Amino acid sequence: MLSLPDPTGIADRIDRWRRRPVRVRWRASLGLVGSILVWLAVPLSFPLVLAGYYDEPLLPFLVTIAVTLGIGRWLERLSGDADLGGREAFLMVALAWLFVGVIGAIPFLVAGEGVVSHPIDALFESMSGITTTGATVLVDFSVHGRSILMWRQVIQWLGGLGVLVLAISVLSQLSIGGTQLMETETQTRDVHKLSPHIEETARMLWSLYAGITLTCAGALYVLHLIGVAPGMTPFNAIAHALTAVATAGFSPDPGSVGAFSRAAQWTIVPFMFIGATNFILIYYFVRGDWLRPVRNEEFRYYVGVVVGAVILVALLLLTDPGVSFPLEAKLRHATFQVVSILTTTGFATVDFNGWSPAAKHVLFLLMFLGGMAGSTTCSIKLLRWIIVLKGFRRDLFTAVHPDAIRPIRLSGTVVEEETVRDVYAYTLVSVVIFFALTAFIAVDAARTGLVLSEFEAMSAAAATFFNIGPAFGIAGPFGSYHPFSNATKLAMIVLMWVGRIEIIPVFVLLTPGYWRS
Repeated sequence: MLSLPDPTGIADRIDRWRRRPVRVRWRASLGLVGSILVWLAVPLSFPLVLAGYYDEPLLPFLVTIAVTLGIGRWLERLSGDADLGGREAFLMVALAWLFVGVIGAIPFLVAGEGVVSHPIDALFESMSGITTTGATVLVDFSVHGRSILMWRQVIQWLGGLGVLVLAISVLSQLSIGGTQLMETETQTRDVHKLSPHIEETARMLWSLYAGITLTCAGALYVLHLIGVAPGMTPFNAIAHALTAVATAGFSPDPGSVGAFSRAAQWTIVPFMFIGATNFILIYYFVRGDWLRPVRNEEFRYYVGVVVGAVILVALLLLTDPGVSFPLEAKLRHATFQVVSILTTTGFATVDFNGWSPAAKHVLFLLMFLGGMAGSTTCSIKLLRWIIVLKGFRRDLFTAVHPDAIRPIRLSGTVVEEETVRDVYAYTLVSVVIFFALTAFIAVDAARTGLVLSEFEAMSAAAATFFNIGPAFGIAGPFGSYHPFSNATKLAMIVLMWVGRIEIIPVFVLLTPGYWRS
């Protein structure tokens, strides 16, 4: 074969690059992902049993169980004896959420009911579930069986548990975006072998997470038994407990928590709050160290923000002539919506589209905060904002006293400057991605003829990328994301995935140095 001369040497450099060894033991990553998929068959059995009990089709869950077992076993065989280190953990984290999100869409597709019979809508609903976003494309809940509606709840509960293990076992050790600062039992950067640590932490978190969920379900069902929450049947009590503790927000009722009594609404509030609290603090609290949360600076900020925001929104509702609720209802809706949005749960008791612009903008700003690190919450998280605030205060001080050395401290411990820079970078990247998604949504809406204000586009971007759920306008608390174009929904799917796993694991995979250096 005749070969052409290559005076620039490009072909030779490409050939040398291809021959360079890959430094990532990707088989270990895929092996752990395979184990996750095998275990996914266990929670799938719950809606399968419900389908049999309610005489609904079993095929959607039987097919999904077969697929997840088949793919999972195949991936497990690839792992061999490779250890899961830092680089492999990045790949595992990104692929696990992606694989579960894709497989979670299969029951919707096989059932073939409603808008989620379309592949993009099914993937949107599933990714929204596993990332605990709570944004839905459903427009008619009545066409879906109870087993399918419960699968939406189950996948969100799994996403909440998964992110706990991710944040406490993996991200804190990989030093991603400041998550190594949260109070854990093993604050270490030794990431040579992560697998044993993940397994040990997962067992502890599983028992705690399941216990809180059962407590919530039991409390809601007791309200039903004593007659103060008539709609909280065992099905609804379990369904809402699964997504309250996961700070997720799906509900099998189109009216969300607003479809139930005020007693049920008040009861769900503390469980959303607990879900957004660092689970290591909860662990020590349950074991008798009751002052541990009080000594934690992030927790004190968390309580202060919740209380302050509730008071502010309540005052705005009390002085709003357009809101005709009684006093108790105004206080309840203010409390519930502040906690729901701040913790990124996304439940709703009222259509806050009708609130004053001031109240709506307060809720919008809360989307950027989130709860504590080491919890099921999403968004940027208060831990990072505390570091940003303290860093800004230090900059003001050193501007007046240029020779002063003033380290940033968190709960009395000095924060490394490298971590401070990581937090700044993470926060900046998050804001940039938010604005980029806002622009994309606005431009694509204009292209497709969808009437969308700038504020509605911004809220939809924040609600999906920061995994909040409901936005304003058509995607409001009782609305749907179905009217958005397929292109916008695909962009939201990707960014729900990226935002839920803290951005860095996905971006790292896109750098050549990750694979070759």
